[in-house]
Amino acid sequence: MKKLLLVVFANLLFAFCVAQIPNIAEGPYVEYGKNSVFVRSIDPGNSLLIDSISLSEKEHLSVIVRFSNHKDWDFSVPVRAEIRNEPDIWREPKKLIAFSDIEGEFEPFRRMLIANGVIDEKYNWIFGKGHLLICGDLFDRGKDVAAYLWLLYKLEDEAKIKGGYVHTILGNHDIMNLSGDFRYVQQKYFERAKRMGVAYLELYGPDTELGRWLRSKNIIEKIGDNLCLHGGISPEILALQWPVIKINRECRPYYDQGMHPEKFEDKDLWKFFDGRNISPFWYRGYFLEPFASQGLVDSTLSFYKTRRIIVGHDIIDSVAAFYQRKILGIDVNEHEGNAQGLLIKGNDIYKIDLSGKKQKLFQQNPLVENNINSDENPRDRDQSGWIIIPVAGRKKISIPAD
Repeated sequence: MKKLLLVVFANLLFAFCVAQIPNIAEGPYVEYGKNSVFVRSIDPGNSLLIDSISLSEKEHLSVIVRFSNHKDWDFSVPVRAEIRNEPDIWREPKKLIAFSDIEGEFEPFRRMLIANGVIDEKYNWIFGKGHLLICGDLFDRGKDVAAYLWLLYKLEDEAKIKGGYVHTILGNHDIMNLSGDFRYVQQKYFERAKRMGVAYLELYGPDTELGRWLRSKNIIEKIGDNLCLHGGISPEILALQWPVIKINRECRPYYDQGMHPEKFEDKDLWKFFDGRNISPFWYRGYFLEPFASQGLVDSTLSFYKTRRIIVGHDIIDSVAAFYQRKILGIDVNEHEGNAQGLLIKGNDIYKIDLSGKKQKLFQQNPLVENNINSDENPRDRDQSGWIIIPVAGRKKISIPAD
């Protein structure tokens, strides 16, 4: 028995030590020249690799994402023949699983997908006709941003084959990276880009595969009864009465200029990028002062003809429902080990975690709904109707800094 315990302890210690070793592999990054395709990466042995093929050979190109600290995590990704802009509006899927603000934390994201039946350990899509939603912030603080992006890219193709879908919505950190605001980018990414012979901004430029893929994404989508975006709809944005399709169509050409107000002649369009608590990917009014009113939330749902709004952007202790259960907040701090997500299956809405278990967020209870006091801020009640302290455990931030 003692020997068995020692073996178990040794295995756990080994696994812990491996988990603390950073991944020194980087990339790959695919860039298009006039007649050639260049693939840059740093391999698990810390060697620089730069390969090139003729543009005519692109249809056969696959890239391999490697991990120096977890070789069994490696996966390959076929590069697409073309990238199309994402649709804006979707019917309600039978099941929808949602995460936000992963920011390149590949390890907990991979574990969440496996634990909750989205993929198997070989990254095969096993979620059937279910939809996976990412509510923005792919970049910056995490350890493996490129690997995370390639995994989403890969799963998009695999989900479609099985009748499912992956929705990747952009957040403020994504627009910041595309438009040259690098205040939260880890230093290692600059160093690795320099070693590969390019500036960091060029890794995601319009002539790269990941750059083209990112520019095909939306900043807001309607998925059945759910309005999905990163931050929220501010009073200024709602007043414009722009439909979802118009928002994405007008904003997409400016993704890589989103931190430069001088480049916007249309002042209404600039509001969709304005970091002063106005933009749909900067707005914080659902969680921080000045708080949105219940009237604003109801008017937003009425205009967009949805029942609820799913957002990330502001860290909360736990995935939860606010504003009479019309706002679903899903940003928790994966960087500190708090990995959670949201599952909508039929009329049931659950919180999910790394254990694979699901906990119902709330049950429709008319007694609780009817007893909400209009003098109180509706977001100050939890799913059971009890008053909660709104700032407990939150990340305190100054707008527009994140």
